[in-house]
Amino acid sequence: MITDLQKNQYVLTDENGIFNIRIFPENTTLEIKHPSYETLILSPPAIKEAKYVIRMREKVINMSEIVIAAGKWEQDKNEIAHEVVEVSPRDINFRNPQTAADALSGSGQVFVQKSQLGGGSPIIRGFSANSVLIVVDGVRMNNAIFRSGNLQNIINIDPNALEGAEVVFGPGSVLYGSDALGGVMDFHTKSPKLSSDQNMLMQGEAMTRYSSANNENTVNLQLNLASQFFGSYTSMSFSSFGDLRAGNRRPDKYPDLFKNFDYVDRIDNRDTILVNDNPNVQIPTAYEQVNIMQKFRFRPFDEIDMSYTFHYSNTSDIPRYDRLIEREEDGSRDGAWYYGPQKWVMHQFKSIAYTDYSLMDQSKFILAYQRFEESRNTRVFQSDNLTSRLEKVDVVSMNWDIEKAFDEENELFYGFELLYNYVGSSATRTNLVTEEQTAASTRYPDGGTYYYSAAAYFNYKWKFRPRWIMNYGARYSYVGLLGYFDNTSFFELPFDQLSLANGSVNGSASIIHQPVNDIKYSLMVSTGFRAPNLDDVGKVFDSEPGNVVVPNQDLKPEYSYNAEFGISKTFEEKFKIEGTVFYSYLYNAMERRNFTFNGSDSIVYDGVNSRVQAIVNIGQAYVYGASMNFKAAFTPKWSASGAVTYTFGEDAVSNIPLRHVTPVFGQLSVNYETDKLQVETFTQFNGPLPFDRLAPSEQNKPFLYTPDGALAWITLNIRGAYKINDNLEVNGAVENILDQHYRPYSSGLSAPGRNFILSARVIF
Repeated sequence: MITDLQKNQYVLTDENGIFNIRIFPENTTLEIKHPSYETLILSPPAIKEAKYVIRMREKVINMSEIVIAAGKWEQDKNEIAHEVVEVSPRDINFRNPQTAADALSGSGQVFVQKSQLGGGSPIIRGFSANSVLIVVDGVRMNNAIFRSGNLQNIINIDPNALEGAEVVFGPGSVLYGSDALGGVMDFHTKSPKLSSDQNMLMQGEAMTRYSSANNENTVNLQLNLASQFFGSYTSMSFSSFGDLRAGNRRPDKYPDLFKNFDYVDRIDNRDTILVNDNPNVQIPTAYEQVNIMQKFRFRPFDEIDMSYTFHYSNTSDIPRYDRLIEREEDGSRDGAWYYGPQKWVMHQFKSIAYTDYSLMDQSKFILAYQRFEESRNTRVFQSDNLTSRLEKVDVVSMNWDIEKAFDEENELFYGFELLYNYVGSSATRTNLVTEEQTAASTRYPDGGTYYYSAAAYFNYKWKFRPRWIMNYGARYSYVGLLGYFDNTSFFELPFDQLSLANGSVNGSASIIHQPVNDIKYSLMVSTGFRAPNLDDVGKVFDSEPGNVVVPNQDLKPEYSYNAEFGISKTFEEKFKIEGTVFYSYLYNAMERRNFTFNGSDSIVYDGVNSRVQAIVNIGQAYVYGASMNFKAAFTPKWSASGAVTYTFGEDAVSNIPLRHVTPVFGQLSVNYETDKLQVETFTQFNGPLPFDRLAPSEQNKPFLYTPDGALAWITLNIRGAYKINDNLEVNGAVENILDQHYRPYSSGLSAPGRNFILSARVIF
């Protein structure tokens, strides 16, 4: 809002921030206000000197945050009970994350595990992989083969193309259905900005970045071309990552902690063990990635906004570092273990209609097609035979989300979802010398698998008294799976097809009270639901050497019953603190445990006699914890922020720890900012997790831990950005200044050592 000082006249900008200054008399001093930005008072000469471009500074304490993920439509954060973390474009530009996973972990409130450099598996409130949901522009990325182990698909999302991201903590099953037990990660990519007048609009941005710890080289180019009604936005990124160097300073008790003394290279058709000149360099971890996004937007009139989006992401081969450093008791090792190119393509059509019908104010229709390709390639040391298992997944989805505000006190959100997956799984064994190919056992049913779901949901917001809000909703989901085994000779399966069908009703209710503007209380109860997918019930694969996972067609859905209480308090718009406590009770929880196959507890898999395991329903389990974060504005230039999360969870019957429950972790930062300069000093920390508190599946991986378990760590870091002019900005950072050697919980890869980052961004 722009007013004169006497408040006699005012004007609101449009969505692009443009307003007509001519409504004010000449030589009028203007007051520019926005709830999320510092108020400005500018004289006419100052406005003219700035060439009529007014830059506002975002408030450290934002009193009117708008979020999307918690309700699929824009809502005031004060009117929802979920804990939500936002990652803004400004955060992304300043933090310079290499991947979308790094963009989330930079908030200090999302834990990220890595098994290799080309990875990043977010863990939210003790849930990970296929128990947390990834959404891109309103389309769920989770598919039928998202596994229960650590999952790396989030790296397909280009952080440079993001308009922002939101993480909704806790079950999102009412709005999002299966897989949203722990939370929802909702990514919004940039859209074309339309011209505000009859002139063509052209805007662009180019960025380049270098990081020393893994010799990263990234370039990104963005271009926006638009008229008043039609716009095009293009983003292209290319990244090359070298082998990652870890920190050199180790605990006195473990002077050789996770050193990589040698590695395997195939020379003249023979595996050769080479000495690593620098044991801190984790060889091999290098890979490359390309991302392309093209979005067209058409808005013929104010009531209709349509868009088409094309996403393309592909990587080179990605070495599975945690498997390559493994040694058996006899000293044997893998000669090769790598993921083939991880490819993701999405075509999306979206139409938003603004209407005035009896049950519809806004309607959002999304139709999408996705194609996933991934493979696993393994070879025993000194063997000429490379086993390759390839998966291709085609996904078609339809979402229709509707909003209706009956009056200022009553608002309805409802929608429908259809989802269809087809999974093709193949496998070959190739002799690298003769190039002869033979059949190998597939990871999933080789006759193809169909996975489908249908759902309907609603959520009602009722402001039943001044400063009191109630939200309640429900969803019905139906999920089915049908898979066919054409070749059962490899393992003599007792069945030739898989068939599952599950329906579930989920609900949630919350109450929010704001006795005054600067304090908020919220209480929420909900149920969650995750239907077994193909990876849960139908895979045959070695989870680690000596253990092989087999199908379990008796697997049932897991359910969660949840409670969450939150409180936030703001002190004079200078200090804001938020806290949440949560509890989840799991029924029919799914975990990997020892199993029998055709009456035997072991089978031969890829020539290795392996203990049989399967995903099973362990009965009851529980997860509880608390999180706290704060922001403080000491002066207009100095501020601070911090966050800490504690989680605990275990099997309620046997008291066995759950796999994805993390140690306490968090972040603390101090920030200095002027119009041109921003500098942040911050620490990230991770508490210990004793070996006897590791889940059984983690205790089977001693090469990832010390005898004491996962060690505590803390890093010291600094980063800054300097705006040379309106068109050029440079960023720099020194991460892990003290060069600590540390490995985040459950990760097969040590974190970067001292890392120098330099980037430049040009806007035109």
